[in-house]
Amino acid sequence: MTRPLQFIVEKSLSDENGVARARAGRLSLAGATGQLQEILTPVFMPVGTVGSVKAVTTAELRRMSAQIILGNTYHLYLRPGHDRVERLGELHRFMNWDGPILTDSGGFQVFSLSALNKIDDDGVTFQSHIDGSSHRFTPELSMAIQKALGSDMVMAFDQCPPYPAKPEEVQLAMRRTLKWAERGLEVPLKSHQARFGIVQGGLYEELRVQSAREITSLPFDAFAIGGLSIGESPELMQKMAYFTAPFLPVDKPRYLMGVGRPEDLVEGVRAGIDMFDCVMPTRNARNGQLFTSQGKINIKNSKYADDPGPLDPECPCETCTQYSRAYLRHLFICREVLSARLNTIHNLTYYVRLMTEMRTAILENRFDDWIKSFYTKSRH
Repeated sequence: MTRPLQFIVEKSLSDENGVARARAGRLSLAGATGQLQEILTPVFMPVGTVGSVKAVTTAELRRMSAQIILGNTYHLYLRPGHDRVERLGELHRFMNWDGPILTDSGGFQVFSLSALNKIDDDGVTFQSHIDGSSHRFTPELSMAIQKALGSDMVMAFDQCPPYPAKPEEVQLAMRRTLKWAERGLEVPLKSHQARFGIVQGGLYEELRVQSAREITSLPFDAFAIGGLSIGESPELMQKMAYFTAPFLPVDKPRYLMGVGRPEDLVEGVRAGIDMFDCVMPTRNARNGQLFTSQGKINIKNSKYADDPGPLDPECPCETCTQYSRAYLRHLFICREVLSARLNTIHNLTYYVRLMTEMRTAILENRFDDWIKSFYTKSRH
């Protein structure tokens, strides 16, 4: 490979206006060990914030066919420290995961600490949410941290404006994102690491167009849509993702950051996006909300107390094939640790299978029919 990342669109479907949208692709990475790694898209990335996808092991992730996981630059910088991770063999070895890893830039976490940070054109000064100690992130430091972690995909350091925000605030964040992207590109990475640029612009179409045109003029390997799913309605988020996607290169992966619900993934794929991540399947699992082929289930509901049936009869995961709804409710009510594990295994399996089903439907040219079936079943 001449570049750390290569992407092939295997099948693309067009919308009613003839614009290429939903697509199935094949993403190839050089890999930290020099061994070629392949990701079939569309793909969902379980979130492993501190080098751990909460409540499950990497062996369980492999069994559910998870292809790639996401690590968090901000959290790994604070604990255990990126230098320590690098000394211990980088993030893959540290967490015993031999598949691809994407690390975010730390920008979203830093900017979400709005009461604890100060932003300027050079970077962000912030207080740790752990002990209140003072730290400063710059584009250069974000790249250095991700280089040390050894992830396969590295996100540019960007400024995510809040919602709602005035046009001038969003434009300032967009300008900084571009300048910080240019500065980050000057920082050398390891040979296997691919770089993602990020489009900002809030809910303002003209700013999204401007941001997309400027960021895609830079030599990134792939591009992401940032600054969505931060408080706006799902309808506004989906509309902006659908609007923005065609302004990203056809021959490079597209990543919608931090999204979201199963419906959001379906609409994102319909828009022409390839990669997704969100804490929702793991967080909701710990809170007893489970995603199934027949719609959402709140397992704490008393109606499941005597239910001997499987959580989801269409799901092949350990949770659904070996335990009843009644038992899963019992574990949750008793606050057993096993509840979090079994619920998480199921929710992540559901998300992984959802992406596989969409990929297959696209390849078989029946995606519109699949979407109709998805919404019909999920409303039950």
